[in-house]
Amino acid sequence: MLIYNMTKGILCPLVFVISVLCVAACDSSNDKSTEKSKVTTLVVWAHAGQPEERKTLEKQVKRFNNVQGQVQIKLTILPEGSYNAQIQAAALAGDFPDILEFDGPYIYSYVWQGHLIPIEKLISEETRKDLLPSIIQQGTYQGHIYSIGTFDSGLGLYGRRSILEQAEIRIPETVEDAWSIEEFERILQILAEGDEDHAILDLKLNYRGEWYTYAFSPVIQSAGGDLIDRVNYQTADGFLNSDAAVFAMQKLQSWITNEYVDPNLDEAAFVNGRVALSWAGHWEYTRYAEAFSDDLLILPLPDFGKGSRSAQGSWNWGITKKCSDSRAAFKFLEFLLQPEEVLAMANANGAVPATYTAIKASPLYGENGPLKLFVRQLESVTVPRPQTPAYPVITSVFQDAFDDIRNGAVVKTTLDQAVTVIDQDIQDNKGYQ
Repeated sequence: MLIYNMTKGILCPLVFVISVLCVAACDSSNDKSTEKSKVTTLVVWAHAGQPEERKTLEKQVKRFNNVQGQVQIKLTILPEGSYNAQIQAAALAGDFPDILEFDGPYIYSYVWQGHLIPIEKLISEETRKDLLPSIIQQGTYQGHIYSIGTFDSGLGLYGRRSILEQAEIRIPETVEDAWSIEEFERILQILAEGDEDHAILDLKLNYRGEWYTYAFSPVIQSAGGDLIDRVNYQTADGFLNSDAAVFAMQKLQSWITNEYVDPNLDEAAFVNGRVALSWAGHWEYTRYAEAFSDDLLILPLPDFGKGSRSAQGSWNWGITKKCSDSRAAFKFLEFLLQPEEVLAMANANGAVPATYTAIKASPLYGENGPLKLFVRQLESVTVPRPQTPAYPVITSVFQDAFDDIRNGAVVKTTLDQAVTVIDQDIQDNKGYQ
């Protein structure tokens, strides 16, 4: 109206309207262009891990950022030793990333604290079928999937074929064919009699922390006990201090008392030939294979009465409640699950690839690979660490109990005391409902 009055003409307003429409059209076009080019930046936290593992993740982030422009990842690496403590501190401060990596057993505590969102609707059926069952099992809590991993872990007995054959010891070929506990103890005795210091078993007692729960709770489960009642996760009484659990831990204690176990203070008990057997994880394969090549064997853990059991679980990924675009976040996780990316990480840390597609292409874990036992175990006999928010307390208490037992404490009394602490924590937290 102002221009019309000033010019006192009819044409000018029309020109003005057309101009306005043109500008509006241009602005609309610019808005669409801006919308199309909009970039979603997501903050990712991950643990430092081994140097090769860390370098591989950094390269994966770079590849992901380069192959598409819609989602860009900003990676922050945190020290592994204090990782969980840093996450808890960040949670209190309200400073959380969009995507979080965490050690598998802690997922249930993070969900209970309200940090993670369910992701099952983001996972395609094709991807779900390709994942090892242990990956889905670890990531599931109260009927929802909250995490996925790109690798899992393996635990077994490493031995040397030449030593076992010379002693005329039967070599198990499958998980179902594992040595019984009676057979295993006869083997320990036979091997010890031919050894100068009688120490013929490495239990990695130079390790600390989570290793105790990961490596030795399977023997309790193999005997018929457990760390907690898995029906409702409300008590450890009658499980961790059951006759079966006491029996299993007494057996472990007796191996130490009988001096069958090397303290392995220099981490060389097996590679230097001081011991014939090493109770260890997948991460030792490369070092052991370099020392003994084709003479190296990987055997299932002994059967304490209810079948051989083994451990599972490792680092995995979840999407936090802070994330405003969960679909964009899952694009990154989908990228990490591509076969070539799964194999890249497995080659870096030696872990079990999380997908069957990657396993099939792996020279170590494939059908004829030397580590195929670990895959078979993850399909049938591994037991996830307790799927409850109480797990941080359970594992801490079990670690203390194991330390006491290895140093000669009365097994039943020690496990009763552990049960009291665990049950009190559950009660204090109103059952973690």
